[in-house]
Amino acid sequence: MSEPRVLLERDGAVATLVLDDARRKNVMTPELGASLRARVEELRADPSVRAVVLVGAEGTFSGGGDLSMLERLRTLGAAETEAFMLDFYARYLSITTLEVPTVAAVQGAAIGAGLCVALACDLCVVDEDARLALNFAKLGLHPGMGATHLAPWRAGAMRGAELLYTGRRFDGREAVRLGLALEALPASDVRARAEALARDIAGSAPLAIRGLKRSLRVDPDALGRALAHEAREQAVSYASADLGEGLRAAVERRSPSFEGA
Repeated sequence: MSEPRVLLERDGAVATLVLDDARRKNVMTPELGASLRARVEELRADPSVRAVVLVGAEGTFSGGGDLSMLERLRTLGAAETEAFMLDFYARYLSITTLEVPTVAAVQGAAIGAGLCVALACDLCVVDEDARLALNFAKLGLHPGMGATHLAPWRAGAMRGAELLYTGRRFDGREAVRLGLALEALPASDVRARAEALARDIAGSAPLAIRGLKRSLRVDPDALGRALAHEAREQAVSYASADLGEGLRAAVERRSPSFEGA
């Protein structure tokens, strides 16, 4: 079995990062996150990069957190779990440390933490029939990966809360209406459109664009506070019977029966 990796492709001043664990639908593992962070550091050191596209291989952005990883975390103590989650978030949200604009190209599924990474990018172009959800609570898990900051920031306080409380599914067309994406297109057009946007950005004055990035990016202090709180709350969730039930239900493809314990 090959290790999950992130590929780097270049077209002049535009870099495209490809989450390349398509066999597993680009589920979020520590290894894939480490590869993403390494690529981000590579791009941060390259002044010729003016815009970055983030896409999943073979038509799937990300199926969300690795369920087997979540099961392993249930065996750890609270302090160890909290530390693990903070490091896990940092690997994927390294995308927010780039000094140039980022464009997420979301095809297929973007679930839970996978959708959060797309929301952390500056712009998002989405498959109109994409399968999207912030489904943490449906699993019995407090949201993580910055969901409690990113969803209200993008969609507004009440709509963001609704998406997090219900964990419901929605498609790319609704994502645009909610303010979570810029455009919804047929899946086959998504990556090309994201790369066209990135080329357009790359044609603007680079100093001005980097300044705009500093002006418009997600607030790192607010995001950091949200992540610290999420890690603590997720540590509580990992010790709960509800999460065990949620994970079993996901594997068995049935509705969970939560008891609040």
